[in-house]
Amino acid sequence: MISGILLLIGSLGFLLYGMKLMSDGVQKSAGSQLQNALSFMTGNRISGLLTGVIVTMIIQSSGATTVMVVSFVNAGLLTLTQSAGVIYGANIGTTVTAWIVSIFGFNFKISAFAIPLFGFGYFLTFAKKSGLKNLGEAVMGFGLLFLGLSGLSDAFSFDASKIPFIAQLQNYGIFSIIIGFFIGIVITALMHSSSAFSAIVITMAYNGIIGWEIAASMTLGSNIGSTIDAILASIGTNADAKRAAVIHVLFNVIGTILALVFFTPLLNLVEFLTPTDNIAIRISMLHTVFKTLCTIIFIPCVKQMVILSKLIIKDDASKEKPKNYVLEYQSSSTLSENPAARIVRLEKEIRDMTDVVSDMFDSIQIGFMRRNEQFITSYIPKLAFQEDYCDQMHEQIVNYILTCEKHLSLTEKQHESLTNMVQVVDDLESITDICYSCAKLLQKSVEKKMTFPEEDMEALIPYVELGRQFMQFIHININTHLSEEKLSFANELENYIDSFRKDLKKKARKRLENGANVKAELLYIDLVKQIEKIGDHAFSVSGILART
Repeated sequence: MISGILLLIGSLGFLLYGMKLMSDGVQKSAGSQLQNALSFMTGNRISGLLTGVIVTMIIQSSGATTVMVVSFVNAGLLTLTQSAGVIYGANIGTTVTAWIVSIFGFNFKISAFAIPLFGFGYFLTFAKKSGLKNLGEAVMGFGLLFLGLSGLSDAFSFDASKIPFIAQLQNYGIFSIIIGFFIGIVITALMHSSSAFSAIVITMAYNGIIGWEIAASMTLGSNIGSTIDAILASIGTNADAKRAAVIHVLFNVIGTILALVFFTPLLNLVEFLTPTDNIAIRISMLHTVFKTLCTIIFIPCVKQMVILSKLIIKDDASKEKPKNYVLEYQSSSTLSENPAARIVRLEKEIRDMTDVVSDMFDSIQIGFMRRNEQFITSYIPKLAFQEDYCDQMHEQIVNYILTCEKHLSLTEKQHESLTNMVQVVDDLESITDICYSCAKLLQKSVEKKMTFPEEDMEALIPYVELGRQFMQFIHININTHLSEEKLSFANELENYIDSFRKDLKKKARKRLENGANVKAELLYIDLVKQIEKIGDHAFSVSGILART
């Protein structure tokens, strides 16, 4: 008995780790392409559906696909309507694992090719090319998956009548179906993988441990348990991202309830489509038929699902920035630790930080044009708050990046992307410090009643406008690769600012030589320097974006 339990635990470990290794390997070798496939989704629900199917078939994880979708909605890369089609498709794509298990898992001695497959994958990881290394990880995962299935088959090769609980479980009629249904929900939620639980159900049914109806009810229950990853991924996101997770939950819950209501007709349909007595094939067919029928029912109702999700999840309470910035790293789910999803989350936070930085610059531009008490009263407290808020963003985003680098399995490109992000937020935070310094200098000039010739202040306006153009350029292009043409434009802006700065400082020195107020002219020169520093940091960000 004890040896059987240990074999079961070990086999589950092989199965789950094999699926993770396989999914991670595929995502690392084709992660950017998969991310692009999702992030550039059109409004066509059918194309979204097909993308969800294909991506999930490739990475063998509907949880990973759904987590990416939630992250993309949160980042504004997908609309709520677009996300629905991808989520529906992901549910169909995840049925592939059950077919792999039922077709290949019991027709020959799995370990006979699983061990050589693992070895082949291991030697591929020694390759110099990162693509081959990642492929090697995926192949190793495939080998471990089948070793886990082989162990499960051995662990469940016993007479069910010798275990009274299992034997009695199947004798309660409709209550047996309900019990099996809830077992499917709980175990899948704990395992974070409906595919892995499906493999267990198929193995138990194939070895005669459970009957057809119990296996079917467990399979249906697993569809609700699988929504745990989307729920976890939506924590701390905006309203639309939470709604995307709700759509995923509604799809599975409503679909499963309908399947339970029409349980007998559904099973009869599956039996009709699979005349073979092979119960493993039959369970796989149930999984596919159920998901396909749900999709057929729900795909015409995308707008209605979106409306329902909005009734459940209300709009964000306030569009204003909260007093304290919070960026949490949820690591409670293996599948939610998806590098592509994490990077998209970081890109959103950096874009939000850029919004604040741009707004701060707009405020100081107003200060240059309206250097008076009203500017001090209306804008200095706001700028102080924004500067502190960006300090919090800087600290927490960098900490989030370091945590990702520590805990996630990243490709070289992803690691480079995170390193670039650290440099970008460093520059953005420096710009906020400079903006606030400018505001304090302007405040000082008002409080000290410093006067400047009108033509000198007017000369600053086009200079500050160059800075505003540079900030707008960064705001528009943040998180995107800068072409040579755009980088050349950034270089021109930097040169214009430098040239303007030299001219303004030269004129200020002449005024000093002619007896102008020393304190006023030094403050004027300091303001000129601050704008030039902002240009330097903006150009630094441009260079980083050109490398991405």
